[in-house]
Amino acid sequence: MSVLHRQIGEWLGVPVPKTDQQMLDIVERQLPTSAINRLVALGITRPEIDSLVIPLRTLQHRRSRREKLTVEESDRVLRVARLLSQAESVYESRERALAWLRRPHPRLRGRTPLETLKTDTGSRLVEELLVQIDEGMFV
Repeated sequence: MSVLHRQIGEWLGVPVPKTDQQMLDIVERQLPTSAINRLVALGITRPEIDSLVIPLRTLQHRRSRREKLTVEESDRVLRVARLLSQAESVYESRERALAWLRRPHPRLRGRTPLETLKTDTGSRLVEELLVQIDEGMFV
């Protein structure tokens, strides 16, 4: 089991997924709205969550009706957690990882890595960039 899978389970309060298929199952079963509080506890700010995962008013509406996050929102939560885990692994601390995720990067046309997480394509660019940094190919 990878460190990523263990962290995802611990961070989101779900059974630790052992495979990517189990990660998909978590998304498809939909996360509870409490997953948002867990992202906040990891250092993701409310405005970042509003922009990347779910607007606050929508979240409040879901909570008032005791609904889960949608599949798409659950996928976005997992995407943010996955990239935070990867950045934390590369930078060896959450603070440094969050600082990197919030700093505009020339390879992302001056946008921050967090800003590019709005799409799957953007998140793959950030993942590739983190791999390159980890391997010493690009700083």
